[in-house]
Amino acid sequence: MEDGRSVHAVLRGRVKREARVGAQVVIGDRVELEAVESGTGSDWVMVNVLPRTSTITRRGHSEHRPKLIAANVDRMFAVVAARDPEPRLAQLDRLLVIAEANEVAATVVINKVDLPETVEPANRIDELYSAIGYAVLKVSAESGNGLEGLRAALSEGISALIGASGVGKSSLLNALAPELELRTGELSRRVRRGRHTTVRSRLLRLPFGGLVADTPGFGDVGVWGVPPEEVEHCFPEIRSRRDRCRFRGCTHLAEPGCAVLEAVEGGEVAASRWKSYAELRRPDGS
Repeated sequence: MEDGRSVHAVLRGRVKREARVGAQVVIGDRVELEAVESGTGSDWVMVNVLPRTSTITRRGHSEHRPKLIAANVDRMFAVVAARDPEPRLAQLDRLLVIAEANEVAATVVINKVDLPETVEPANRIDELYSAIGYAVLKVSAESGNGLEGLRAALSEGISALIGASGVGKSSLLNALAPELELRTGELSRRVRRGRHTTVRSRLLRLPFGGLVADTPGFGDVGVWGVPPEEVEHCFPEIRSRRDRCRFRGCTHLAEPGCAVLEAVEGGEVAASRWKSYAELRRPDGS
């Protein structure tokens, strides 16, 4: 509540029936409450869900339904690990597409940079995404490296940490605010992937200011609500070159005189980024 209290509330029947993308209420939603007297004192009912200023939405387990992760988020932190699990750039690209599609500012967070063997992969990711224009933070929940920058970035408004299982989202929050005592897990020895230790989304109040959505990890990322012809808008380095192509409506997949393909060939656009774009641009992309 606005006065800092936490209360339990249920949805009024009318609100349950309202058409809304994803779940009726998700973390970050702003709601209007009404007290209802009961035998045990005052209970609370959500009588209205206020319009959302932003959402983070991805494709749900069903190919035909969205999964709304959080609402009214000011910024998204796409978290990857420099090792264990190995960073998957295609997955990171899809997280950034989700942020771009929902007009939420995104920062790339590279965790687990505390060992010498992580320096090269962390620097490679940093150079790639910094060149595009994304803010990049290299941090370690284990050693504390870089946590001051992450703390400052999280200290205002509502943020969301999004990433695959095992990249250390909960460990980072525990390192920043030990009193949260979030559950963490070890990697699966067989596949070297993280186990799902956060099983539900929660909006946490940080002791140094700001709110953060702690969300469950996932194995794959599906983009929702971005038609193939609009995917180019979600890749800044492609978006900035589209007007230089020879043909209007260029798909940047195979056309002659395509400024994007020329930039890929010349090393100005990373081949991994173009591959991620191409997979989403084709009609069967998901």
